[in-house]
Amino acid sequence: MISRQQLIEQISNTIGKTKVLELSRILREEQFELRDLVDITFYADKDIAFRATWILENIFLQDPLRYESDLGYIVSRFKEVSHESCQRHYAKILMHVSDKKAPAIISQNLQNMDLEPVVEQCFDWMIEPKIKIAVKCFSAEVLFNLRNRYPWIKEELANQLQFLMRNGSAGIQSRGRRLLAAL
Repeated sequence: MISRQQLIEQISNTIGKTKVLELSRILREEQFELRDLVDITFYADKDIAFRATWILENIFLQDPLRYESDLGYIVSRFKEVSHESCQRHYAKILMHVSDKKAPAIISQNLQNMDLEPVVEQCFDWMIEPKIKIAVKCFSAEVLFNLRNRYPWIKEELANQLQFLMRNGSAGIQSRGRRLLAAL
């Protein structure tokens, strides 16, 4: 059984996709507590935090139903994500679980959660100029997915997308056009 400290040691040095997939498999097989992995994503060393978040994304998105009981913990920590390199993975997880294609139990679980802190964080990431474009795109998708739950999102998201598209990259232009058309 891999311990929290052993995992930290494993991800203390640079790892690639192959190692992430291998560690993800090991952690799933050994039923490593997802909450412990989430806690490591807030590690003081930003490189260790990033690698843990990369593994978290892989583990959770490969089998969200297995970890649905931990979704509330992920959501509760979302606003605390401060390491730049971790933001993308957290936003991507929330994008998938808030999507209409998410498993019904995940959607039901989200209905019972206060997602306003998530909405606030996603808007903050979209507004902050220093945030990477992938984080902005995933955040826009999260907000789009939550627009029916919080109707005020629709207008604010449209305004923010139009602003970002003025001088934005090809990625934000494409995502912005698609989301605006769907709004």
